[in-house]
Amino acid sequence: MRFTVFGATGQVGRRVVAEALTRGHDVTAVARTSARTAELPRGARPRTGDASDAATVAQLGAGQDVVIGATRPPAGRERDLVSTAKALVGGLAGTGTRLLLVGGAATLTVPGDGGTTVLDDPAFLPVDYRDIALACAEQLEVCRGETTVDWAYLSPPAMLAPGARTGTYRVGGDELLVDDAGRSAISMEDLAVALLDEAERPRQHRQRFTVAY
Repeated sequence: MRFTVFGATGQVGRRVVAEALTRGHDVTAVARTSARTAELPRGARPRTGDASDAATVAQLGAGQDVVIGATRPPAGRERDLVSTAKALVGGLAGTGTRLLLVGGAATLTVPGDGGTTVLDDPAFLPVDYRDIALACAEQLEVCRGETTVDWAYLSPPAMLAPGARTGTYRVGGDELLVDDAGRSAISMEDLAVALLDEAERPRQHRQRFTVAY
């Protein structure tokens, strides 16, 4: 398959690129500046571009099977996620290229808590992460308003960190996945596995899904 990955030098993005290359896919890896392309895994096709520009998205997504958005803005620019989501769906509208967007856990509901979301549960969302969580909630709404692009929005669990690639995970919908100890987590490596599994065998169409151990 042919992939374009925006945010390819970020923590999640570089793992997505590596996973796709390991599976033998053709990967166009996009970074915001040429200086960052040196960080890309061998075998990726490096490009520079801004995912918040719809024309750039259209150009770099042309002829691709899937565009993956894995961008993460710096502190203070959290709402860039919203403008980037608009550019991604706008740039891919009418092209037939699928969009897989790595988002946030903010709007997942907490199991057994009467519909409370992660956004409003301090047990899962530290106060320092509230701004990015609010932006992720808006990001998801942008996707939900899009009816022409075949998109899927991947919400990670409450804890997402570098770790081991086990190749195992559970899939959920709009509810936060927790284990028997109440922990909600997955490694970035296994999040990449789940994302590539969805790209290769599509099950989620114009909906959000989540994964965790």
